[in-house]
Amino acid sequence: MGGHSPSNISHHLKGIDFPAGRHDLLKQAERNGADEDVLDTLKRMPDERYESMADVMKGYGSVH
Repeated sequence: MGGHSPSNISHHLKGIDFPAGRHDLLKQAERNGADEDVLDTLKRMPDERYESMADVMKGYGSVH
């Protein structure tokens, strides 16, 4: 359930460098100890280039 919170997603992406692709988001989340809920949410997001955390939140909104 915690994986479905925007603040939880951003917490697990702390330290990521933008621009970043979905693969980069997944790698950073894994480094930060994300659970399966968070990783599953990231995997469902559009495979595109994210320029900022705001872009990530838009992608998150498209799958949630």
